[in-house]
Amino acid sequence: MRRELFQASLLLGTLTFAATSAHAQQVVHALAGKVTAIYPATNSIKIATDDGSMGLFEIMVKANTPLNFDKGVKAMTVPAGSFTKADDQVVLFFYGDDSVRTAVAVEDLGVSPLVKSVGTVVKLDKREHLLTIKNSDGVEETFHIDAKTLGDGSQGVVKCDKFDLDKGAKVRVTAITENGAQTALFIRALSL
Repeated sequence: MRRELFQASLLLGTLTFAATSAHAQQVVHALAGKVTAIYPATNSIKIATDDGSMGLFEIMVKANTPLNFDKGVKAMTVPAGSFTKADDQVVLFFYGDDSVRTAVAVEDLGVSPLVKSVGTVVKLDKREHLLTIKNSDGVEETFHIDAKTLGDGSQGVVKCDKFDLDKGAKVRVTAITENGAQTALFIRALSL
């Protein structure tokens, strides 16, 4: 009887530890915006975010923080601590909430003007690699989705082949225009 009680307690302790460890990972999300300042002395970066949220982010200096950060996405970025280009458009990868957000990595989008649209999803056609939204003016816009397009939802940021959007979902799209076609660089679900 004691042996069974000991085994049950050991199993319960192991499961509790595993559940606690799984929750200790920080989910990495992303925002698009323009870098307005980098402060090396305080390890922070200031972004004029596309969504108007607070734009000062602490820069992650300890690489030992466990992160839930898609490996394919991470490979497309540079660590936030090594990014030095103020005035560039970026996708900033971070964890945390509105009071304290920590920048993990940056994808540099350059200084070229970008298309920025907010709207509701009309259709996500993964076979044709197209996203159609109805913007705030009631006009439909279609964006090409390629291998570099990223999406951020409740589970964190992923490449768009892993990203699902339901019809009617509200999104913010950052895109470029090339040869008359719009290609989405970053799509953020707004119901996070």
